[in-house]
Amino acid sequence: MLIVLVLCLTGCSKDLNSAEAGKPSDIEIKAIQSTGNAGTVAFTVTAANVISYEFDFGNGVHEISSTGKVTYAYPVAGTYTVKVTAKSAQGKVATQKTDVTVAASELLIWADEFDKAGAPDPGKWGYNLGNNNGWGNNELEYYTSRPENVIVADGKLKIMLKKENYNGFSYTSARLHSKGKFNFKYGRVEFRAKLPSGGGTWPAFWALGSNIDTTPWPACGEIDMMEHVGNQQNKIFATLHYPGHFGGGGVGKTTMVPTASTEFHVYSLEWTATQMKFAVDGVVFHNFANDASMPFNNNFFLIMNLAMGGNFGGAVDPAVTGGTMEVDYIRVYR
Repeated sequence: MLIVLVLCLTGCSKDLNSAEAGKPSDIEIKAIQSTGNAGTVAFTVTAANVISYEFDFGNGVHEISSTGKVTYAYPVAGTYTVKVTAKSAQGKVATQKTDVTVAASELLIWADEFDKAGAPDPGKWGYNLGNNNGWGNNELEYYTSRPENVIVADGKLKIMLKKENYNGFSYTSARLHSKGKFNFKYGRVEFRAKLPSGGGTWPAFWALGSNIDTTPWPACGEIDMMEHVGNQQNKIFATLHYPGHFGGGGVGKTTMVPTASTEFHVYSLEWTATQMKFAVDGVVFHNFANDASMPFNNNFFLIMNLAMGGNFGGAVDPAVTGGTMEVDYIRVYR
């Protein structure tokens, strides 16, 4: 009987050890609130044996990170229970929770989380269609609203460039805008996206003055919050265009994002009557002094597109048969 009992205990011990093997451990959550933007919290999570982290910010919003580092801006003040689920390479999970209290001074005035599968929300987005003489940039693509070029799936908006013969053009893609549906002046804009790669690809997230029909470009103003060209892989451009500074003479700066096409990043703009700050993942790389003489004191509407070639996209690599810009969300705060 003693031998049987020892064997049973040994077997139970092995089962327990087996259950713990490969499971994440030593999870630690650090939350640091921004002194500049009330409601913005930078989370850093460390753990052993982890390949990914899922953050539940306690308000119905989730985000996945491979590094354990995310920054989130709470639009409403309050105390939130943040849960982090760590996952190991063996598929095992462990969770940890912490409470954060934030005093948000911003109001979320518009957003698209792209959480409803199918076509983009027609209440929020319209389309520019065709080629329109290269859209002023000698671009090569023909824009459509087909699901082959733009669709919401897996919680993401996907704008897909395709190499195909269509209406006399060799490439198709999509260009969405919020003109007549959402316009805004001042605030903070966040655009979380993963960008395509390949010579000739040119994804962009930008805004035009809503008065463009009566005040033609460049007098209406243009705000390029994020541009990337595959011929300059991982270089992110932020540029302002206005009278005296348009086309290749726009006022802008660049920053390098080594994982622009392999990971999601947050491209953002903070816009006031006196200043415009462009950032990637909360790190500002371009400051622009705004004043009453500029066109950047009127309403603007949002645009996102994936172009091919043209004056800025440059030479097209014939081996590139397509590319996708995936957008996780767009949020506008005031």
